[in-house]
Formats: sequence, C-alpha cells, structure tokens
Amino acid sequence: MEKNQISTMSKSQYAYEYLRTKILEGVYVPGQRIVIDQVAKELGTSTIPIREAIRNLESDGLIVYKPYSGAIVSAINETEYIEVLSVIAILDGYAASLSVGRLTSEELAQLEQLNKQMAEAVENFEFEKFSQLNRSFHTIILEKCGNEFLIDQIRQSQQRLDRIRRSIFTFVPQRARESIEEHATILRLFKENAPRDEIEKVVRAHRLTTLTAFQNRKSS
Repeated sequence: MEKNQISTMSKSQYAYEYLRTKILEGVYVPGQRIVIDQVAKELGTSTIPIREAIRNLESDGLIVYKPYSGAIVSAINETEYIEVLSVIAILDGYAASLSVGRLTSEELAQLEQLNKQMAEAVENFEFEKFSQLNRSFHTIILEKCGNEFLIDQIRQSQQRLDRIRRSIFTFVPQRARESIEEHATILRLFKENAPRDEIEKVVRAHRLTTLTAFQNRKSS
C-alpha cells in the first residue's frame, strides 16, 4: 500500500488497511505491541485515525487491547485455521478433478510460469509474493472446474482464512519449497490428462500437507 492512496480514502480507513495488511502478511506478529505514535509517524497523520483503526481491527479480532500494554496483535485462532484449511483441501481437490481436460495450453503454460516465479520468490525470501503467486496458481485451476457454486464456496473459505492470517508460509517457510515441487507434479498430471480421482487425491494431499506443516510448526 502506497502513501498516495491516502488521498482516495479517509485517514482512519487508510490506517486500518495499512495495519490490517501488516498483520495479515505477518509483518506484525502475534503478541507484538502496536506503537500508535510510531504508526502515526509512518503514515504522516495524527494518532486519532490510528486509534480509530485499532478499534476497528479489535472488532475484527485482529487486535486485542490490554490495560497497561496497549494494542496487541491477537494470537491466531488455530482451531478455526485448521478447520478452514481442512475444508479447502477437500473442496479444492474436487474442483481440480473437475478441471481435468478443461485447461488450455496457454493456461498450462501460465501455471508453469507461476511456479517458476514462486521459486524465484522463495530464493529472495519474498513469502508474501510467494503466497500471492500460489493463490493465482490455484485460482486458475479452480476457475476451470465449471461449478460456480463450488468456486464460490472455496472463495468464501479462502476469505475466511484471510481474516485469520493471509500467508501460512510466514509461519512455515520451509513448506514453500515443498509446495513448488508438488505444483510441478500437479501440472504434469494435468498435462497428461491423468484420471480425475488421481488429480483429486494429489491436490487434496498437497493442501493437507500444508495443514500438517502448520500443525507441526512449533515442534520443528
């Protein structure tokens, strides 16, 4: 988010989007204190819009206000995160199976290019960029499934996940390299027009492996 965007929205809304992005991308980590004066200085505003933004983020569940401590980035709701990821794994696997034979050669080439860009992002430790590319990769496959209700359900689940935290790779960066290799396998299966049940199984396992990495991150 660039500073010139402040002219197109209220100062409090701009501060809200600024802080929300920092939290969802993992720049501000759970338990970190938000220093209001510092944020106001970064945005070139008074502290009033920052305080209003923090109240809105508190309503969203992204910030908690503690006496004597101030505004603190809230902990991840791990139960909800795991539940939503589990649902996405099931739905995304099925959607991928419906997309077999529907992807054009141009779209397959685009998937391959996205996976290469993901590898470059990992090398540069750009995990938020990696997450954006990863989302694009899966979205291309999803949108070819031909089932609008299914597409809508997955998008809603993803939006719910985003409200908790946007990038899982912030917490399990080692998972990124594994994900690239799995994408290559998925892409190969689509090029080969592999059986639907095989692609469904592989895509579901791909999503569930990410879930397992998140669950095991504290012991790794």
